[in-house]
Amino acid sequence: MRGPGRWAVLFALVVLAVVMVFPFAIVAINAVKSPAEYSSDGPLSLPDGLYLQGLVDFWNRVEFGTKLWNSLLISASVAVLAVVLSVLNAYALGIGRVKGRLSILVLFLVANTLPQEALAYPLYYLAKAVGLYDTQLSVIIVMTVIQAAFGTYLLSAVLGQFPKEILEAAAIDGAGRLRSLWRIVVPISRPTLNVLLIFFFIWTWNEFFLPLIFLISNDTQTVPVALAVLQGEKYMDATMSSASALLGLLPAVAFFLIFQRTLTRGVTVGAIK
Repeated sequence: MRGPGRWAVLFALVVLAVVMVFPFAIVAINAVKSPAEYSSDGPLSLPDGLYLQGLVDFWNRVEFGTKLWNSLLISASVAVLAVVLSVLNAYALGIGRVKGRLSILVLFLVANTLPQEALAYPLYYLAKAVGLYDTQLSVIIVMTVIQAAFGTYLLSAVLGQFPKEILEAAAIDGAGRLRSLWRIVVPISRPTLNVLLIFFFIWTWNEFFLPLIFLISNDTQTVPVALAVLQGEKYMDATMSSASALLGLLPAVAFFLIFQRTLTRGVTVGAIK
């Protein structure tokens, strides 16, 4: 790419980087400021030193370790279960070509468009009726179904283009459907599945509305719910609010950075195909 077009792309990338990095930098700077520094110098000034007491106080006050474990447990469980369920559904719809395939895919598409507010009332009473209210398992089940609806719709299109010759050769060698799925389809589709796993984890980690409804006790709340509940407390000054936001962001950012190469590889392989 040459001429003005190249400079336009570079400018857009710089603007995007500034827009994404600047808020995170402000939060990080104010998280290590003392309340006195914030009051005297304002939110845009650099700190004179590292004031970590705000982070320590927030961690202890909200039992952040428990909230962190709850979020990790729910997000990891949903990501793995949703990918497995999506693969099984998409294998039947994309490769198995079950009857009514188009109608089922439309149903999954409609499920993805439903607002969570419409699901809250029936799911609340269902969780109360079966004794799962205020447990991590209730959120795991609901979020797994929601994420798997999207994953099924996406993977059905991907597996619909899967080479039939490979499956026919495996069938001639005596491989059954399940063996073909786990030994052939899953390894070949692994880059796409890795991308889904990463997105499911991050989406579930950032989920707020449904955990707010289902998790009401302090021992079961997730990080986003704990942060939102405490934002209205009178003892939360500006620096402690920044510390809470930083602690809430760091795990998701670290997870994304750790699996960045996996995500890039999956997207690149999908584009090449």
